[in-house]
Amino acid sequence: MDLPRHNRYEYSPLIERPDFDWPDGKRLAFYLALNIEHFAFGAGLGHTPTALGPPPDPRNYAWRDYGLRVGIWRIFDLADQLGLPLCHLINSTASERYPQIVARIRARGDEIVGHGRTNSERQADFPEAEERALIAEATEVLTRVHGVRPMGWMGPWISESSVTPDLLKEAGYSYLLDWPADDQPFWMRTRAGPILGIPYPIEINDSPTMLTRMQPATDFTQMIIDQFDTMLELSKEAPLICGVSLHTFIVGQPFRYAQLRKALTHIVQHPARNRVWFTRPGEIARYAAALPPGVIAGSSGSGPA
Repeated sequence: MDLPRHNRYEYSPLIERPDFDWPDGKRLAFYLALNIEHFAFGAGLGHTPTALGPPPDPRNYAWRDYGLRVGIWRIFDLADQLGLPLCHLINSTASERYPQIVARIRARGDEIVGHGRTNSERQADFPEAEERALIAEATEVLTRVHGVRPMGWMGPWISESSVTPDLLKEAGYSYLLDWPADDQPFWMRTRAGPILGIPYPIEINDSPTMLTRMQPATDFTQMIIDQFDTMLELSKEAPLICGVSLHTFIVGQPFRYAQLRKALTHIVQHPARNRVWFTRPGEIARYAAALPPGVIAGSSGSGPA
């Protein structure tokens, strides 16, 4: 049976790859991804902790808006207190509408990652020409508002069309987060040349944990701790990436924020934290791209596939 398949990357078992270190001999790269998302009022897609109501559904819209009005400031403060860098998966519409958030990101020196225009739409729903225009529009706005061009991308709802990686490479992006296929970076093919896949935490992610599977905040805390501790132990054998994905309107709620604080405090106070590179995905991508050919999956003696 010949089932549909992609040609973006080849199978590469972790146990067969060359060993390497992260900067300064670190073995585990750790990053926090904060989703800063805009939603249309009474239209399009949207998260919900309960049942969706008929449009305009003010209850669920206001719950999401809470994240930008209240929750995000708690997360910023916690990251400051613990000395943790952040990357922000941010919609271009959110960037335009919330200058105080943009100012805080700039003051912290955090990385921005392209996250489409709004989370009220999916890229997979657009024909190629319109998706290309969407990427161009979001990139222009993010660059203008933040004063720096994003080099990484994750589509709203982690949604892709069959040509999204091609369009991102053609638009000048060097890495994407849409393919959670590994614990290390890996090179992916596009029609315009290679693009780097950086692992994104689809499971260590507050949205599917607490909104889809309806697990309590205490479960998410234990998941973060178990993931970090286990990956730190496994990184003795191979360098790994441990990411945690957060949404302002979810962990910004006080009872969940308390659990997030417990998990992140455990990480920064870990006795083996000297083996951890606290970083951002853009820094991981730049470091991986500079490694000798053949080290990162998908590359060979002549460079990326």
